Amino acid sequence: MREILDAHVAEPGLAVVEVAAADDATAFAIQELLAARCAIAPADRTTREPGKPGVRLRCFLDLRQEPGS
Repeated sequence: MREILDAHVAEPGLAVVEVAAADDATAFAIQELLAARCAIAPADRTTREPGKPGVRLRCFLDLRQEPGS
């Protein structure tokens, strides 16, 4: 995964969430739960690290905004 930049967390209310899950469906279900509560820049795919179990998904949250804004 790419590096988290200072701009991603430059102000209060901004967050980067990395989900580790057994499979894609679980990772995307977690992302949907987050999207129901705050504005989110969703991920469109998961990543796998060779030799490590499961998948990873990173999304960017803005707690200052309502979902869907």
